[in-house]
Amino acid sequence: MAESTFWNDQQNAKEVAARHSMLVKEVEGWEQLKKQVDDLLEIAELDARDQMVNLTEDITAQYNAALKQYEKLEFFLLLSREYDTRNVIMSIHAGTGGTDAQDWAGMLMRMYLRYAEKKGWGVEVVDESKGQEAGIKSATLVIRGAYAYGYLKSEHGVHRLVRISPFDAEKMRHTSFALVEVLPEFDETAQVEIEPEDLRVDTFMSGGHGGQSVNTTYSAVRLVHIPTGITVQCQNERSQMQNKETALKILKSKLQVRAEEEARTERIELRGEYHEAAWGNQARSYVIHPYHLLKDHRTGYESTEPEKALEGDLDEVVESYLRWLKKR
Repeated sequence: MAESTFWNDQQNAKEVAARHSMLVKEVEGWEQLKKQVDDLLEIAELDARDQMVNLTEDITAQYNAALKQYEKLEFFLLLSREYDTRNVIMSIHAGTGGTDAQDWAGMLMRMYLRYAEKKGWGVEVVDESKGQEAGIKSATLVIRGAYAYGYLKSEHGVHRLVRISPFDAEKMRHTSFALVEVLPEFDETAQVEIEPEDLRVDTFMSGGHGGQSVNTTYSAVRLVHIPTGITVQCQNERSQMQNKETALKILKSKLQVRAEEEARTERIELRGEYHEAAWGNQARSYVIHPYHLLKDHRTGYESTEPEKALEGDLDEVVESYLRWLKKR
């Protein structure tokens, strides 16, 4: 970071600086805990030697403080799997439920954008298909930050929402579904080779927010990997070449994960099994009516404040998933 050329590549510099900040915070935390334990042992030794009963309260207070600090730091130990330090490629797809499902997918996207903002992560929306009336049909985000995949891998799976539909004139209760896919982003050195004949490249007009040449040129790119059928598209950049580069990077990450899944038995840890976004497959439920409940069906975590999660307060849900994963 002290090199004069460090900030030439601003994106990489921001990622390195964020990781450095995270590591400094973690190291300082462990050093603080060590000091607390040393102080505790010193007081306990005095108490045992001199039988100073009046120190008992001090020992209890020091012990509770050290325990609280350890529980706080233990979270870092849960982020020690192979890909936890990587950035995230997240795809959100509206499922069963029509307009309500598209609105729900949009709510989930907003939730993750707010969570990323609170974490100080950078987010790039590389593809977004708007719903006809509300929300989104699908979206792909690249989320960059320290331990982004470690935190967000808990979000893979089908998310279910129960609420009074704002799109129903009779104000009936509706159930909506959306699928969230989470992949670690791999760098350019990922051992994935794509043969030119295995790749189909389609171009189309961008569906962005307008601006000079955005919706008038075929700048958007769709890549289809013929052998696997994996499709990736990108339309956020003005240049067709930039969109193709971004789409190719996402495709390589998807193929890398596929290769990992075929070679080892880590499919659930990397991205979770694919499930249709419909009844019986949900990983997490958010109930707004007739009562308030957030429940993760994998870990058993429950909260009576689903609105907090929808505003981007996901740390408790994430931690419960990581602790559950560690026991498996």
